[in-house]
Amino acid sequence: MSTDPFLRLNRRGFLAGSAALGGILAAPAVLAQATPPVDPSMANSTELETDVRETAPRNISSFRTLNWRDYFPNLRRGAILADTDSRAVHYWSEDESIYRLYPSSVPMSDELTRRGSTTVVRMVVGPEWRPTPSMRERNPEWPEYVGPGPNNPLGSHALYLGWQYYRIHGTHDTRKIGRRSSNGCIGLYNEHIAELYGYAQIGMQVLLI
Repeated sequence: MSTDPFLRLNRRGFLAGSAALGGILAAPAVLAQATPPVDPSMANSTELETDVRETAPRNISSFRTLNWRDYFPNLRRGAILADTDSRAVHYWSEDESIYRLYPSSVPMSDELTRRGSTTVVRMVVGPEWRPTPSMRERNPEWPEYVGPGPNNPLGSHALYLGWQYYRIHGTHDTRKIGRRSSNGCIGLYNEHIAELYGYAQIGMQVLLI
């Protein structure tokens, strides 16, 4: 049995939720993706923030399955739910044949958190990154531009939302997942955002709670 408390919490929370739903969601399909290995080369944060060990010492995502009917009127074009309290992202396909549950990073504070309904308005593989005006004000030492690649704070893929500056994106710094560690966006492991990107489409409904 694993001695890692993050793995134990994720596994217990997920299995309890799966049992309550009669095993609708296959445990191995989610748990196998939940905790990719940490790349030791990522000693410095690619999110261009202070050390995550100082800002958010706990790395916990709550793997509880949810019913889309509690949050969306329908599943037209599919639906994405980002739960900032449980630090998890849920996806349902339009025909209900696919349900995915991913651990995520969330904004560092309530002031940086936006909640409500929006849609996917743009999808990018290998996104570019530019700090927002407020980021530049808080951190004038940050670069004005970072191109696609291993140092990009948006990771390998990005789903741009209807709100300016807000995205669901990947990260090359795996330590941030499960933490309050972003400047407003929702972050996923790169392998998870790549999968979600494959399911997503322009106009897909997104809800942040």
